[in-house]
Amino acid sequence: MAQQVKGEFDVTRSAQPPCDMGDGIEAGHNRFDKRFRGDLDASSVVHMLAVGTGTPGSAAYVAIERVSGSLQGRSGTFFLQHNGVMTRGAAKLSLTVVPDSGTGELAGLSGAMAIEITDGKHFYTFDYALAE
Repeated sequence: MAQQVKGEFDVTRSAQPPCDMGDGIEAGHNRFDKRFRGDLDASSVVHMLAVGTGTPGSAAYVAIERVSGSLQGRSGTFFLQHNGVMTRGAAKLSLTVVPDSGTGELAGLSGAMAIEITDGKHFYTFDYALAE
């Protein structure tokens, strides 16, 4: 059965050495440390690679995030895959649970997360299911 939890999270970014993409081109590499509050009571580490293009407002990023904590009282870890694309300023973001990545009481977890930033605060909505 699908469930939904919502809450707020804090995030800290630290720049990492850029990633060599060949021919002198580099992708930006950042590490983010997050702290989720609410029904998802967890911390996470994210590694993100990002590139821009010659067209203003067009860019993309990919990231892998390891989440560790509890989801509505169930403890474990899982991975999220990020795929972000901006086309001339129009943003599209997809965050999905990596299949079969849940551990402990989160084994069998599937789902997707949405992120919203309002007045400098970060909020999440996590739609998920746990296999019985």
